[in-house]
This record gives sequence, C-alpha cells and structure tokens, in this order.
Amino acid sequence: MDLQLTDKVAVVTGANKGIGLAITKALVAEGAWAVAGSLSTENLDGLDRVTAVPVDLSAKDGPALLVQRAIDEHGRLDVLVNNVGAVRIRVDGFLATSDEEFEWALQINFFTGLRATRAALGPMLERSSGSIVNIASVNSFFQPDAATIDYGVAKAAVVNLSKSLSQEFGPKGIRVNCVSPGQVSTDLWLGEHGVAATVANATGVDADTIRATATAAIATGRFTAPDEVATLVTMLASDRTANVTGVNYVIDGGLIKTT
Repeated sequence: MDLQLTDKVAVVTGANKGIGLAITKALVAEGAWAVAGSLSTENLDGLDRVTAVPVDLSAKDGPALLVQRAIDEHGRLDVLVNNVGAVRIRVDGFLATSDEEFEWALQINFFTGLRATRAALGPMLERSSGSIVNIASVNSFFQPDAATIDYGVAKAAVVNLSKSLSQEFGPKGIRVNCVSPGQVSTDLWLGEHGVAATVANATGVDADTIRATATAAIATGRFTAPDEVATLVTMLASDRTANVTGVNYVIDGGLIKTT
C-alpha cells in the first residue's frame, strides 16, 4: 500500500535510538524527509533523507529550534512525531517521589511535546494540513502504580492534550492522535539502567526474572518491537488515515485484557 508520504516533511523527537529511530527509518522508507532531533545523533548521522539535529529537547527553546530547522530546510512541515520521553522507576513509592521528580517527568514527557506541537501548528495551519502523532504509554491509564507514578501522570497529560487539540484543530485540517505502547524491547525496559535492571537491583531479584514476569502478562508472550510501533505511527502520519483523529491506539501484545 502506498502511504502517500513521498516527499512529506516529518519532524521526529527523541530520534536517535529505540522507537524514535525506528519511526525515523520507517518514514524515510515511505519516501518522507525526516528532521530528527535528539541530544546525540550518532545513529542518525549519514542516513539518507534524514537531517540529524543535535538538540536539547528539554530546553524551553529546543523543540521550536528543531521545528524551525525543518522549515528552513524544506519550507514546510507535514508530520510531527512527539516521541522523546523517559522514565525513572520510583522504587520507594509516592511519598518518596518529590515535586522535583514530578517536574522532571512532566518536562521530558509532556512539555517537550507541548512545545514542539505549539511550534509545529503555525506552519501546519498555513497549509491547512498536518498530522501530529504523540507517543504516550499504557501507563497513562492501565494499572498505574507508585513505581511509574510521575511517568504515568505525564503520559496521561499527553493523551488528554491530544484529544483536546484534535477537537480544536480538526476543522482546520490537522489531525492529532496517540500511540500507547506497552513493554517495548528498547533500552528503556531492557537496558543497563532500564526498568528490569532497576527493579532487580531494588528487590534483589535478577533482571531476567523481572523480564520473564513482565512477559508472562503479555498475551503474545513477547515485548513489542520498535518497528511495530513505527508501523502504526507511520500509518497515522499518512493521509490514508485522513479521517482518524483524537484516538489513542494501544500496541501492547494483549497486555490489557479489558476495553
């Protein structure tokens, strides 16, 4: 199927690894130009049709600088993928999670996307066209717990904002949707300092056991691959789904058992 993304211009945040890198490559494979931002860009440098932009997206002006780079190079912006995010496992629970830690989670997981969206809407409104895809998480609504309480709060804000923006800007030709992954086989879960390792260190259980326990709750018996998330994002970026907006798509291998 032709996703009609040839020569479309896409901005991807948090693009240097994991889901963000997979999304960047998927968009390029469909013929799009990608302006890909991240603190480091070693995995992006030299990729065909990709402009790698080293940028601190947690800085107040970082997202706008990235969007402006797309406008400067291509003169337009068709797609924004707000992917940048991070989680710190709170092993000591809510009462040990400070205001500063909640602020950190909101800055990296919510305000980066908010600021990028604000910057992107101007160019999109000029063309009366655009697609914004926000990477949320099942933690925004499913079995929230103290270990990810600040992350879940931030991702819930992403979903809420997305639904609000879809209503305001839908009549102006701009679609806003979310993708909420469950466990994905990236460093966030499986890396040296990822969720499994952090929980293992706090509980005295080895990381392989933590991973196995998490996998057992998934109907498909495995974590989602970054490429699978990227496929869903690319579909939502495409005008093939031109009447889809305000939706939060879950990709979790059947982790969630209720509708």
